[in-house]
Amino acid sequence: MTESKSMILGCAGKSLAPDEIRFYRDERPWGFILFARNIGEAEQIRDLVSSMRGCVGRPDAPVFIDQEGGRVQRLRPPLAPNYPAGGALGALWRDDREAGHRAAWLLARLHAFDLSRLGITADCLPVLDVPVEGASDVIGARAYGKEPNAVIELGRASAEGLMSGGVLPVMKHIPGHGRAFADTHFALPTVDTPLAELRRHDFAPFKALNHLPMAMTAHVVYSAVDPDNPATTSAKVVNEVIRGEIGFDGLLMSDDTSMKALSGDFPTKAAAILAAGVDLVLHCNGVFEEMSGIASRTTALEGKSLARAERALTYIKSRDVADESAIRAEFATYFEAVA
Repeated sequence: MTESKSMILGCAGKSLAPDEIRFYRDERPWGFILFARNIGEAEQIRDLVSSMRGCVGRPDAPVFIDQEGGRVQRLRPPLAPNYPAGGALGALWRDDREAGHRAAWLLARLHAFDLSRLGITADCLPVLDVPVEGASDVIGARAYGKEPNAVIELGRASAEGLMSGGVLPVMKHIPGHGRAFADTHFALPTVDTPLAELRRHDFAPFKALNHLPMAMTAHVVYSAVDPDNPATTSAKVVNEVIRGEIGFDGLLMSDDTSMKALSGDFPTKAAAILAAGVDLVLHCNGVFEEMSGIASRTTALEGKSLARAERALTYIKSRDVADESAIRAEFATYFEAVA
C-alpha cells in the first residue's frame, strides 16, 4: 500500500469535488478533519467520511472534529444536543468533585456515541489549557478551570470517556495556551512567563496526562524557551519541553496552519512544522491552493512518527459495551437542558 503523508486536511463543502478527490488520491493525507461547513444530514456526513477514506484507500484513516461542547461544537441538534462547555463541568467539579468528574466522563462518552455513528473517529478534546486573568477569551469557558488540578482531573475523565467509546482523544494545546493574550486565529501571542511558573501552572496538565495518544501544539511563543518561534515550529519547545520535560511521546499534530499566528507561505509553514519535530501538519479550511502548498513540502509518515500514528489508531479499535440511553439519562441529572 502507498504510504501516507504527514498531514491532516479538510475539504471545502459537504461532498468532495472532483479536484479534491484527485488531490487526496495523489497526496495521500494520513487523516481528515471536519468543520461546520461540512456538516449536513447524518447520511451526508457518513457519505463524506466514506469518500475521504476511499480516496486514500484506508478504511481506518482517522477523521477528526472539534466537538467540545459550548461554542466549539461542530455537531448541533438534531445530530447532537447543545452540550455544556468545559467551564460548566469545572463549576460543577468545584461544588462536588465526584459529580464533576462523573459528568466529564459521561459527556465525553456521549460525544463518542454521537461521533462514531457518523464514522468520525477522533475528537480534538480534552482542552488542557489553564487560563490566567486577562488572557484572550479564545480559550475562556472552553477550559475546565483556572487551576491545574481541575484541568488534570476533568481532562483525564474526558479522555477516558472518549476512549471508552472507541474515539481517539487529542489533548490541546500543548504545552499550554492559557496565557495567550492574543487570539491565534488572528495574531501570534508571546508568553514571557518564567519557566518555573510555566512548569507549575501551564505544563502540569500535559505532564500529568502525557500517556495519552495524541496532542495538538499551541501557536504560542514561550520566550523563556524559544523567543523566536512559536511552539508549533520550535524544535526547542518540541524536543526540550514537549518530548523532554513533559514526557509526551504520543502523536503530535500542529494546530491549524491557516491561522494567522503562523507566518510565511504554506509550503514554508509545512516545512518548518516538520523540521521542528511535529509529526503531522494540520490544515483545516479546505482552500485548495493552500492545501496544495502544504502537500508540496509534506513528507511521508515514517520512522517514529509512523509508529506513533499506528499506536494512536489502536485507540479507535476498542470500545466498551454501554447503554446510550442510560448514559444520557444520567448526564441529564447533572445538566437537565441536554436530556
